[in-house]
Amino acid sequence: MLYTEIENKTELRTIEELYGLFEKFTKDNPFPDKPSGLYDAVRHIMHIPGKRLRPILLMASAEMFGTEAEKAVAAAAAVEWYHNSTLVHDDIMDAADIRRGIPTVHTLFGVNAAINTGDVMIIKAYEMLARQSCEVSAKTIAIFSKAAAEIIEGQTMDLDFETRSDVSEAEYLKMIEFKTSVLLAAALEMGAVIGGANEKEASAAYAFGKNLGISFQIKDDWLDTFGDADKIGKKVGGDISRNKRTLLYLKALNKADAAQKNKFEQLQHETDLDLKISETLILFDELDIKNEVGKTAESYYHTALNNLEAIQVPEDRKSILRNLAERIYNRDF
Repeated sequence: MLYTEIENKTELRTIEELYGLFEKFTKDNPFPDKPSGLYDAVRHIMHIPGKRLRPILLMASAEMFGTEAEKAVAAAAAVEWYHNSTLVHDDIMDAADIRRGIPTVHTLFGVNAAINTGDVMIIKAYEMLARQSCEVSAKTIAIFSKAAAEIIEGQTMDLDFETRSDVSEAEYLKMIEFKTSVLLAAALEMGAVIGGANEKEASAAYAFGKNLGISFQIKDDWLDTFGDADKIGKKVGGDISRNKRTLLYLKALNKADAAQKNKFEQLQHETDLDLKISETLILFDELDIKNEVGKTAESYYHTALNNLEAIQVPEDRKSILRNLAERIYNRDF
């Protein structure tokens, strides 16, 4: 796409305006009332406070290429509903009672209702994508479906890692690429397609989202261990208590001496979770894991900014996405 093609197109909305547009759309397009056992659970997960990163990224991407966000908001809703469906299912698999400080769906409504809740949100997501023109719908559904399959593959890898002792850093990075970053990447690529971008520019938008998403997940794991429980809305150390093979753990294991590796192995079987977390944090401190993993997240963040820089649109049209990336990287919750 040439600079001159979009210089005089629609003005960019602020992040707050895009958030408001998305919330209005979801209010104007409510889920059915009945059966209440299903849709009350849907409303519960959607009312849990969230950043709405994916729909905002999608709409901002469309506007970057000169198309008003109203034409992208249905696809943005599809991405957010699908994202929340994965959270419902993940909470079941992780036996998580709290999400963002609020009881999870399966805790309130039961496991069977939670499974159905996640399933129906996926179906409703595809209904939203089908609202677009045939050509755009075909492209966005293809992007969305690829990401959805990869997310399930990533979740499977994540669960498998809990019982493996030989997980590599490369495997971990591939897992978080699939489990977390591909949906951010897909949202940006879908927004670019809706905005009329060519294949090269849409691919650059995808790369921006992929690297931003990897940075996001590494920071998320970092916050799970080193964050403020009141801000992140859950108990710190959850990944440690579940023997998650996060980048923190893998880097620590790679740097550890024989005695430290033996201590890590012992802690894998520790049943006193408070002790398990506190002793692991001591090892992390000895190995400078807080600083090292923070630098890795920063590296992916700067790669994402380079991807954004490569997109051939006027610099001012990238400002919202650059601002979003900065907020995502610098967040403390």
